[in-house]
Amino acid sequence: MSAPASLAMTLRALRLSGVLSEYEALAHQATQDEWTYERYLAAVLESELHARDERRTERLLKRSSLPDGKSLDALDTKTLPVKVRKQIPVLIEGGFVERAENVLAFGLPGRGKTHLLCAIGRELILRHRMSVMFTTTFHLVQQLLVAKRDLVIEGLLKKLDRFDVVILDDIGYVQQSREEMEVLFTFLAERYERRSLMISSNLIFSEWDKIFKDPMTTAAAIDRVVHHATILELNGESYRAKHAGNQNKK
Repeated sequence: MSAPASLAMTLRALRLSGVLSEYEALAHQATQDEWTYERYLAAVLESELHARDERRTERLLKRSSLPDGKSLDALDTKTLPVKVRKQIPVLIEGGFVERAENVLAFGLPGRGKTHLLCAIGRELILRHRMSVMFTTTFHLVQQLLVAKRDLVIEGLLKKLDRFDVVILDDIGYVQQSREEMEVLFTFLAERYERRSLMISSNLIFSEWDKIFKDPMTTAAAIDRVVHHATILELNGESYRAKHAGNQNKK
């Protein structure tokens, strides 16, 4: 077996795919530029680190279930309130995640709440390699109900706890039964001051009794999500309506 073939087999066995794809080109450059052995070795190892970082980012994005297209580049920030625009750079730095704080986005339908939260979540992955999960409130509640029925809700909560951030979309759309309300409250309480939530809602806090049914549970839920939270208030013209109007003009 030739030396290159033997080396390739060794690199595959060691799972050094980044080195495998780059070592020949780097060796050629090292010869041309008269690198030292140490510089060549450093360049080869850096290529492996870069490849692993890219693969990890891809895994985090796939695992996140973030909707395609809802990125920061695709977000028309000019349509957002000035205060919200100023909050975005701070949020994508990820400090709120490290402090296990929450982000709450309020506004009528079509104001860009989901897009904004997803864009921030995507940046947390791309910039800081944080683990993010996107889910609708309805889907999460159904998962929790099934897990409770099957006596495995603790396992599901532990699985969700692996995510640094859970984006809970449209909490106001789900008018829960008492059993649904209880599992949702359990989830919120489980993450309190331990992990971050990003929640979008069409309902202001005074209307959350439509979600949690009784005043005591409503107050307790609000207390847990608002404590140490950043509030994003999205008012003004419908983001979706304006986008649709712009598309029709083209």
